[in-house]
Amino acid sequence: MINQDDLAHFTGSSTNFKHWSKKLLYTEGIQFVAEEAQAYWLIDAIASYQTNELLSKHPELKEFQLWQLEVNTDKTAVLTCRVDSDCHPDVVQNIEFTDFPLQQIKLYVCQTVLMLPSEY
Repeated sequence: MINQDDLAHFTGSSTNFKHWSKKLLYTEGIQFVAEEAQAYWLIDAIASYQTNELLSKHPELKEFQLWQLEVNTDKTAVLTCRVDSDCHPDVVQNIEFTDFPLQQIKLYVCQTVLMLPSEY
């Protein structure tokens, strides 16, 4: 079971992994989350939006995206993408069920690399 303290240990990444879609690279911290939480689906979900016209043509979202997964007590969740934490979400995806172990996780996509905030 992972927790927020586990994620804080990742600072920078010397290795990037290529997502099967070839639309996204991701860091060692993201690989850790995917393995430990069985959450490759989260990488897939974020990668699936990278060719979306809303993100690919938005001048700010092309460069930087703030993704957040919030898990509810009933195991539903909401995945959002926005330019910054104080901005309205540009993407909202409702997830009917997840066993993701954290109540919330924030991730960044910076120039096609998905990373933990501590790896930014």
